[in-house]
Amino acid sequence: MSEDPNNQEDPDNRLADVKQLGIYASLASLSYVFWVLGGMEMIERLAYYGVRSVATIYATRPASEGGLGVTMAKFGTLLLLWNLMQTFVPIFLGGLADKYGYKQTMFLATLLKLLGYIVMALIPTYWGFFAGAMLLANGTAIFKPGIQGSLIGCTNRKNSAVAWGTFYQIVNLGAWIGPLIALHMRQDNWALVFYTNAAIICINFVLLFTYKEPGIEQRLERQAKEKLGEIPKMNLIKEAIQDLKKPYLSLYLLIFCVFWFMFPMLWDVLPKYIDDWVDTTVIVKSLFGPEGTANKVVHFLMGMNENGLEIEPEGIVNLNSFMIMLTCFIFAGLSARFRATTTLFYGTLLVVVALAGFGFYTSAWVIVACMVVFSIGEMLTGPKYGEFIGNIAPPEKKAMWMGFTQAPVLIGWTLEGKIGPSLYEHFSSKDRLSREMITGQFDSAMDVSEKAIPIGEAFQKLVEISGKTPAEMQSALYDANHVGMVWFVFAIVGMCSAIMIYTYGIWFKKYQARIAAGRE
Repeated sequence: MSEDPNNQEDPDNRLADVKQLGIYASLASLSYVFWVLGGMEMIERLAYYGVRSVATIYATRPASEGGLGVTMAKFGTLLLLWNLMQTFVPIFLGGLADKYGYKQTMFLATLLKLLGYIVMALIPTYWGFFAGAMLLANGTAIFKPGIQGSLIGCTNRKNSAVAWGTFYQIVNLGAWIGPLIALHMRQDNWALVFYTNAAIICINFVLLFTYKEPGIEQRLERQAKEKLGEIPKMNLIKEAIQDLKKPYLSLYLLIFCVFWFMFPMLWDVLPKYIDDWVDTTVIVKSLFGPEGTANKVVHFLMGMNENGLEIEPEGIVNLNSFMIMLTCFIFAGLSARFRATTTLFYGTLLVVVALAGFGFYTSAWVIVACMVVFSIGEMLTGPKYGEFIGNIAPPEKKAMWMGFTQAPVLIGWTLEGKIGPSLYEHFSSKDRLSREMITGQFDSAMDVSEKAIPIGEAFQKLVEISGKTPAEMQSALYDANHVGMVWFVFAIVGMCSAIMIYTYGIWFKKYQARIAAGRE
């Protein structure tokens, strides 16, 4: 491969595999900047998931319960635009962080996110939530390249596996505690959820004072040379397009478009699925007996309702962050023993198994087991996805290339954000299926429109006119419909992505060999 002095295609053999340090040696090699970055990302994720984890419930709960009272299909439109905005901006503008500074872009991002939470609190309507979501999306989009570029700048290829895994673990401390705080707040008042997260995100303004940008001297030196005309100025759009033409980069991103189409179902759809179909009182009775527990600490940590008799949907989904927070460094150390593509392949397979499991069974304990399997799969794929790009990125384009990692998220998550909830509405919506059963089996002349029966209240009406218990009617609805089909669709998509990752791994190994032999 010929070397381009401006692109620095492979000056330090970036595409070659490097033997990683062990867990303890890697941890000992990390600088204080790494831990500051971990703290900032933890705070950002704590506030972000404090809203994102309850967004599905907030949007679809009836207005009589303080929700927005919209269908999953309408909420899917909001998710589509939220995901689109959040992931489009970093792809071509990630290089701004490289050019103008990581600290400056992270400050701007934090300010936008603060405004987003405040708007959500002050305007408790669908369109108020929509506007706040767009502000959050832009803040997240601007924040990501700077934080990830900084992370790459303070790590190296020998400690990257453990560093990224540990970072992922620290971040998930925030992702675990955020939904629990939000759950506690929403039981009193939904506005408290947004005000609390607005206060939390302000902590990052303080942490920014302790942050020193890695590689700032090199960035300033490059800017000085650009001003003097000693080196050409970077055209960010042109540079991005040229880099995206590299086959090992473009193929990798294309494959993960498929991965990111199925992966976010856990957060966008599973909370509603649990809310509709899973009886979490089974878990409470197994652990604490038929009377549940009155311990408020247990209520908080497990995401239980106020009377301690059931676990709320966010509490079940939050098991994902809890596992990652406790064990990710172990899986990071394990993944350091294998090629990146091998780790990504097996991690994706585990995610597929979990999604299929959600579709086959609605037993609460089976859902918990599937959550464990999904979480292990995520710990193998999540950190490794960004680490792989970070290791092969040119030194002066770290944030730009990390911005590229948002391209698959843009395509995959944006499509899932609309298609996932829409398929759920078609196959699995308890509210819609209840309306159909009312007219199909009990009273064909009854008005089941949204004006007559508000969204979220159709199942209650079905129970009322049937004269049966909620458990009996839920079982009847489930048996009469293909409720789990939505999960099978996305499990098939996940299997396709696993096959593509496996094939890419074989091709990339051959590509590395050709680079080493000087034939590219």
